[in-house]
Order: sequence, then C-alpha cells, then structure tokens
Amino acid sequence: MATESRTASVYRMKTPEHVCPFGLKTVHLLKHKGLEVDDHLLTSREDIDAFQEKENVDTTPQTYIHGERIGGYEEVRAHFNLDVTDPDATSYRPVIAIFLTALLMGLGISLAAHGTLLAPRMPEYAVATAMTLLGLQKLQDVESFSNMFLNYDLLAQRYVPYSYVYPYAETLAGLLMLAGTLIWLAAPLALFVGTVGAVSVFKAVYIDKRELKCACAGGNSNVPLGFVSLTENLVMVAMGLWMGLRMLL
Repeated sequence: MATESRTASVYRMKTPEHVCPFGLKTVHLLKHKGLEVDDHLLTSREDIDAFQEKENVDTTPQTYIHGERIGGYEEVRAHFNLDVTDPDATSYRPVIAIFLTALLMGLGISLAAHGTLLAPRMPEYAVATAMTLLGLQKLQDVESFSNMFLNYDLLAQRYVPYSYVYPYAETLAGLLMLAGTLIWLAAPLALFVGTVGAVSVFKAVYIDKRELKCACAGGNSNVPLGFVSLTENLVMVAMGLWMGLRMLL
C-alpha cells in the first residue's frame, strides 16, 4: 500500500455494468484535500471478490492513507472530520427545499405574467406551487405515503382510501389555483384537506405527544411531524378561504 505522506490508495469498482458513485466521491474528496490518489480500478466481479477476500473487507471503495486502511467513503469523511450523513436522522431539508423553490417559482411566474416580481397574485402562485410540489412528492410513491399518513391522519384512520386520495386532491387543488380556474372546486378541496390535516397533526403532536415522521414530503422522508406540518396545513386552509372569498367577491 502507498505510504507517502501525501498519497492515498483507493480501490474502487468500475465495471462495464456499474461505476461506484462512492468511489468517485472518495477520489474527489482526497484530491480536494490535497492528496495524490493512487487509483486502483476493480473492473470485474473476479477482481472485486479477490480484493475483498485479500483485505478481509465486505465493500468497496476502500481507502488507505499512510499504509493504514481508512475504509469507505463515509469513513474517509470522518477521517477528515467532515459531517457523516445519518440516513435515519430527522431533517427539515426536503420541505425547506420545496417551499423555497415554490417561492422562487411564484416570483418567476409573477414576473412572466405581470412584468413584476411582486404582483398581487404572487403569494397565490407561490402557495399553489408549493401545494403542487408537495403533492408530487407524495405521488412518487403513494403506497409509502399512505403507510406513513395512516399513523396520524384522523380521517384516513377511519376511511383508509382517503390516504390514497389525498395526494391527488392536494395536487389537483394546487394546479387549479395556479391556473386560476375551477376555484369552486379547488378552494373547498384545499380547505377540507387542510382542515383535516391541521386537526390531525395538532392532536398527534400537541395533545397525544407522539413523535412521528411527517408524510408531507412523501412516504420516504425523515421530516418530523410538528410545527412545519401544522403550518403547511394551516396555509392550505388559508389559501382555500382566500381563493374562495376572492371568487365570491
């Protein structure tokens, strides 16, 4: 193995069928840290099996610095005192990304439609876009969403099919509000699902004191059920009321 102080050896998979993404990330990180990389490619299943048996390891890539085995990509990050992602850790990043993107899209639509970033309808564009994006997250895997949603939604617990209808209802309401059409349908739809959602989240979090994951960003997210989830539903309620009143005036 390489023993030079500024040299690292990396053994990573690169076959015609698969290029290991963690191997590429490892090489990039080592170079970024100023090390010269002795890059060893394992180009066949036989090469991979032989390396793993010789080094008594189960996975690749494997990195060696100063002759010492560091390990895979996450171990290399830890070696340089960098954050290591915990796949089970709760995170608000998905909903922050959605809401920020929705705001920027609302500004963009406002500029394109009215010639100004801050047209009166800009907040409507942003909220409707957020509803559509959140619905899209759920529609990617409705089954996983329903499994998580059934943990806390009061209506879905009484009528299971509602857990499958919800993603379509939210997406439809968002799209109609964004287009400014069929508000007679979109407004009560948003008001209904938002009200049921707000009551369900409030009961689960603030009355029953349960620690759950929120299905708001899809069934595979680690967003904690709480204030953000409650706010999402209250904003939907407000949007339903506002659009309904605007239609009547």
